Amino acid sequence: MMARSDLLKAGFARTATRALLKAAGFDDESIDKPWIGIANSWNEMIPGHAHLRSLADAVKNGVRQAGGTPFEFGTIAICDGICSTTDAMRYSLPHRDLITSSIEAMAEGHRFDGLVLIASCDKIVPGMLSAACRVNIPSIFVSGGCMSPGLYHGEKVGMGDVGDMVVKYLNKEISEDEFKLFVDSVLPGCGGCTEMGTANTMQCLSEALGLALPGSAIIPAGDAQLMRIATESGRAIMELVAKDIKPSDVITFEALLNAIRIDQAIGGSTNTLLHLPAIASELNIEIPLATFNQIANEIPVICDVKPTGNHFVADIYHAGGVPAIMKQLETKLSLDALTVTGMTIGENIKNAEIRNEYLIRPLDRPIYPEGSSVVLFGNLATNGAVIKQSAILDETMKIFTGEAKVFESEQEAIDAILSGHIQQGQVIVLRYMGPRGDPGMREVTSIAKALVVLGLGDAVALVTDGRFSGYAHGPAIGHVSPEAMDGGLIALVENGDIIHIDVPQRRLELQVPEPEINRRLKKWKAPERQIKKGFLSLYARYVQPTDKGAQIDN
Repeated sequence: MMARSDLLKAGFARTATRALLKAAGFDDESIDKPWIGIANSWNEMIPGHAHLRSLADAVKNGVRQAGGTPFEFGTIAICDGICSTTDAMRYSLPHRDLITSSIEAMAEGHRFDGLVLIASCDKIVPGMLSAACRVNIPSIFVSGGCMSPGLYHGEKVGMGDVGDMVVKYLNKEISEDEFKLFVDSVLPGCGGCTEMGTANTMQCLSEALGLALPGSAIIPAGDAQLMRIATESGRAIMELVAKDIKPSDVITFEALLNAIRIDQAIGGSTNTLLHLPAIASELNIEIPLATFNQIANEIPVICDVKPTGNHFVADIYHAGGVPAIMKQLETKLSLDALTVTGMTIGENIKNAEIRNEYLIRPLDRPIYPEGSSVVLFGNLATNGAVIKQSAILDETMKIFTGEAKVFESEQEAIDAILSGHIQQGQVIVLRYMGPRGDPGMREVTSIAKALVVLGLGDAVALVTDGRFSGYAHGPAIGHVSPEAMDGGLIALVENGDIIHIDVPQRRLELQVPEPEINRRLKKWKAPERQIKKGFLSLYARYVQPTDKGAQIDN
């Protein structure tokens, strides 16, 4: 069978190609072997990616061992944590599309026979998984692993502790020297941040989808096992090329359901409700948001992992990692789903070991009785809104009716909170923060943090068409769709309106009479776009709504 790369290298007509590759240092033997693209999101700025050069070298060794020729190329990566709470965050979600398109361009422009994708952080992992599905040639994902927790006075600490320590420092509970010691200690090295935020959630889901080798997702970044599995992945891609196993063979509807089940069981980030529909759409598979509710009713949270549990992601790896989680969920999974091992999920986990049933619990002894993330529907979110129900510590806030306090900028809301203008029992409504409205749908987690600082974290609800980080907790409802910029009902809410939230019944309602809503709608006009040029302008013009994945419409 003719290889894809033969189009560019075979026959006298391709003499110029061969000469150009020889100019780059390749010989005839290398050129004649299968071409494997190595997409590496390494850069010097992000701890989740600063170590990926060595992983890419290991992958390339594996490719060469198995008879292929690797061609490494780079793609971009933005760190949510670094750009958080600023306008820079607008670029975080949209750059997922740039990653997908850049890999598509390289894979199609150079007719690679296979792809290896290397990443570890929030939007980069789903961007790469979407690229694999779009190009649909044999592909495998290599995770950059998780960050180990730091040690502060002998206690394990991680990203989720930063906010608490900032509060202690501002309240003069600790000295400047102590604060500096904490900052120097909290994040000790590379990898996806210490807890089950979006980065580690998506790494886990790459394995759940079957596109990464078993046990590879959350290896601590400093562990030599990560290098060994990178080499193994390099060899594995050659098997996939030989057998012509493509992402469309692996990421089926059943595989996507497996990923949602794992997501619910690990208490994953709400951002997965953007990423999984976006990945699925590249294969023309639709995942209605109601699917997440159906699975949340069946799958409890079984991992005792921060930010809603007590332990770090590295601890979950040592307890058995994703294979152990799958083993506990064995009766709930589609075990015949194919994976990049060439075997099924069931075959992969046959001998999986659950090393700690306190950290990865059986279904009859869960951390939380339902799945972590659910979708609310109602007149305020006809296409859905997302809440992490397992992060609501006060059970009384799961059924809640409150008076709306409306804001149209993150800073305006924070100022109102810190100046004492938000009271217990109210509902903060923050709008024009969606993919079109912001544009870019930045995280608004700083509002939730400000509420925590004032002791209102579990006493005030937050409703927004923006999104939250994987560390959000309390009654925080995001991804409201339709968003305000598209004329969703959230655009018509006024101060003093009554909003009803019913998490058990999955409802989000604005309790305003229909005639009054119609009156407001006649007066409403979409605000002028804030950004009129550049990539964000393009994104705002063509982005899909959040319930479809918030990616550029292809």
